Amino acid sequence: MPDSTLHDSTVPHSMTGRPSTIDMEQWVCPMPLRSSPNIVMGHGGGGAMSAELIEHLFLPAFGSAADAGMGDSAVLQIGSARLAFSTDSYVVKPLFFPGGTIGDLAVNGTVNDLAMAGAQPVALSTAFILEEGTALDEIAHVAQALGTAALAAGVKLVTGDTKVVDAGHGDGIYVNTAGIGLVDDRVDIRPERAAVGDVVIVSGDIGVHGVAVMSCREGLQFATTVASDTAPLNGLVKAMIDSGADVHVLRDPTRGGVAATLNELAKAARVGVSLDERTFPIPADVRDACGLLGLDPLQVANEGKLLAFVPQDDAHRVLAAMRAHPLGARAAVIGRCVADHPGMVVARTALGGTRVVDLPIGEQLPRIC
Repeated sequence: MPDSTLHDSTVPHSMTGRPSTIDMEQWVCPMPLRSSPNIVMGHGGGGAMSAELIEHLFLPAFGSAADAGMGDSAVLQIGSARLAFSTDSYVVKPLFFPGGTIGDLAVNGTVNDLAMAGAQPVALSTAFILEEGTALDEIAHVAQALGTAALAAGVKLVTGDTKVVDAGHGDGIYVNTAGIGLVDDRVDIRPERAAVGDVVIVSGDIGVHGVAVMSCREGLQFATTVASDTAPLNGLVKAMIDSGADVHVLRDPTRGGVAATLNELAKAARVGVSLDERTFPIPADVRDACGLLGLDPLQVANEGKLLAFVPQDDAHRVLAAMRAHPLGARAAVIGRCVADHPGMVVARTALGGTRVVDLPIGEQLPRIC
């Protein structure tokens, strides 16, 4: 892929403070971005368009100030302590959905990003962007859900901020949480450690959160109620580490679902991932809803599930530890890392064929988290 540059990148910004014009002809993307030089919803979906935006706009603009990793969380050595740091913003629509709210989602999402580095959360910041005219009762409901979720995850809310925007310039409430956690000295968990022969494990049912949010949007009611799987995964991760297994990679498949996450990991580790569709834990109601809407369950967001890459010899003990924990009771092996097709994810279908599991371009349904 050719490098992207900014026009006149050595020239200071204009007197208006606006950056130089972006040379979109240098972008390579499966979507016609050259004809649309503005942000579209797909840029926030966690798929190919998000990756393009980061690689070709943000990283060049940040320059040498940016760390090459730029992942969901970063592990920092501060003195003798290993700290994980993460931040995330939540713009889910609607604010309240079966099984959760934007408040508990904001806590669990950041706690889980820390846990995917092998960290136990210590503290979170909370920032609220409120739209003028939003009912105080709604804000109180979200705040209470956020506080309850923090207690459940064992993390303190230590600092925050509140801003208000004009009516019509927001959707009630946006929340940002940033967090720090202590990384267990026993672990080295990062995408680059995925290795040929590793077993790929998912901690439970796939696609539940995305379908739960879809189910309460206008015109998308289904026959059965699917509740979001939003939950803090730090306890499950601790149980996995305490099993003594050498966990190579952990990742929570949120935006873009399992498909986006596995593609990102395969690319980072330069390994192939081979899946078996017959082993996917997809509930019948999720499968039916996705079939009705023409969606791929592997591309639907999750908020209380994780993917783990572990050596074959450790798979049994990790599975046992996961299945002994309430959030891992339905853990299943869904594939393995292979030397073939490095950077690609393929799945063997129930009919015996093989399909490529692509990185989603954008997001099947926006504003899911």
